[in-house]
Amino acid sequence: MTEDDATNRKILQELTRDGRISNLALAERVGLSPSACLRRVQELERRGVIAGYRAVLSRPAMGVGFIAYIGVGLGEHSKRAQEGFERAVARAPEVVECHNTTGTIEYLLRVECADLPAYKTFHTDVLGTLPHVTSITSYVVMGSPKDLRG
Repeated sequence: MTEDDATNRKILQELTRDGRISNLALAERVGLSPSACLRRVQELERRGVIAGYRAVLSRPAMGVGFIAYIGVGLGEHSKRAQEGFERAVARAPEVVECHNTTGTIEYLLRVECADLPAYKTFHTDVLGTLPHVTSITSYVVMGSPKDLRG
């Protein structure tokens, strides 16, 4: 069984759509016997291809009505500055993703808040107070026609 095996790709596609699918239903969808399907899923888990399962949350039901991606530039490109920034955003519950990037900015954040006033508070009281932050560019999410993150 190789990583680019077509059957494994089908299994991963189905599990991405529904991580709670029964082994029997999964086997039917990918054209395997239940025992062969289970062996493949267990092997994908053992190899770390399947790193875990999670619930897909409804942002509106959780009170999240505002989502933005934020590009953050740092004025100092030292390990100390990066680690300090990363510790600060790890403590901020509004930050649900933080990615260290290459290019014109150092970080790309995904921020989820109740509304625009809550985002303004985060922008001012959290990001605006961090040392070494020299630029903040916000991209407000207006819709997500494709989002496979789960």
